[in-house]
Amino acid sequence: MRIQRNGGTQPHPQTEKPDLQALRLAVSDKKNREGGLIPLLQLVQNEYGYLPEEAFGIISEATGLPIADIYGVATFYAQFRLQPVGKNIIRVCHGTACHVQNANALSEALHEELAIEDGQTSADGLFTLEHVACLGCCSLAPVMMVGENTHSKLSAKSALKIIREIKNQASQDQTNA
Repeated sequence: MRIQRNGGTQPHPQTEKPDLQALRLAVSDKKNREGGLIPLLQLVQNEYGYLPEEAFGIISEATGLPIADIYGVATFYAQFRLQPVGKNIIRVCHGTACHVQNANALSEALHEELAIEDGQTSADGLFTLEHVACLGCCSLAPVMMVGENTHSKLSAKSALKIIREIKNQASQDQTNA
């Protein structure tokens, strides 16, 4: 559960329009199915990492629902994103246990290191930062997740070390490609 949904004011580094041909084929299977909107939105987000603006029209044609209704569902549920996200989503827990163990220091260090705020994506497209209400790892506080990996008992210094290692690995991967 996100503490707040903040689209931020920072432009996103990804400017290419997504290829929606695969989406057109996928939604044709689910055309006019009752209760199929959320699975369709999930399908789109799984494919593209977010819900491209152009997808709303395609989904509207397939389901017969007005675009405004689809947009209403997409913005109601925190699981859906309307902007592309970074390759690595960093979730910093701000639940009670993490807060008491100084999760704010982690967040401040990450804000400074990545030059982004909650809900924004770094200029290199490598990271999206999210403050969340709880990750369910209270005995390991403070905690952050990077993708599916949970990192526990962190300090600001150790959190930055993890992020810098990911950056270094991405640079090496790019050099070797």
